[in-house]
Amino acid sequence: MPYRRFPKTDSARIRALSTLLDYNSSHSVQGRFIDWKTVADVRTVYGKLVTAVQQRKADGAALQRFNASMGKLQHNATLYVSHFLQVLFMCVQRGEIRASQLQLYGLKPSKLAIPNIKTINGLISWGKKTEAGEKARIAKGGRPIYNPSIGMVATHCDIFCEACQKQKLLVARVERDLQELEKLREKADKVILSLWNQIESHFASLPPDKRFNECRKYGVIYYYRRGEEKE
Repeated sequence: MPYRRFPKTDSARIRALSTLLDYNSSHSVQGRFIDWKTVADVRTVYGKLVTAVQQRKADGAALQRFNASMGKLQHNATLYVSHFLQVLFMCVQRGEIRASQLQLYGLKPSKLAIPNIKTINGLISWGKKTEAGEKARIAKGGRPIYNPSIGMVATHCDIFCEACQKQKLLVARVERDLQELEKLREKADKVILSLWNQIESHFASLPPDKRFNECRKYGVIYYYRRGEEKE
């Protein structure tokens, strides 16, 4: 004896709802037996679920494309910050800039080493500190560092920071899409359960093989357990 298999995926839910709507609309009013409220719920949930799935796919694809471009932006910003700090350290070693002025950049005078800019937070933090430190040193009468200039460093850091903010918005949008889908899945499952109960109840008096075939026409899914033979 076959058992009902409720949809486990969004595509399966959509297919089950769509089958009912298509088959039910092909019958005359007199031939329809499913409660009108259930049909109305099916139409509502079906439309919302299709839209939500499409939105999730679109937002997910947009996030994936954006993530692919983030690597290059991070690489550029890291390269400019690292290069600038290396030039700064060389100026200190040559005596062109006093070691004590490294404190303006948030650096220790006794440690001429590139800080951790491999992480996103580290890069953003040290990018801001580097820009602020260079401006503070110039304001005190120091000569600007060129190749790269702090303007180029700031530009690439700003581009990366803006990209990070946009990425956060895209991630939040995808998360909202998933939350909305979870709610719709619960509604869809309740509607499908009510729907399939009505369908099976209507054909309950028919012989098993005919009953299952009629129910399948309305979207009910059956499966046989392992070891069982199909009728």
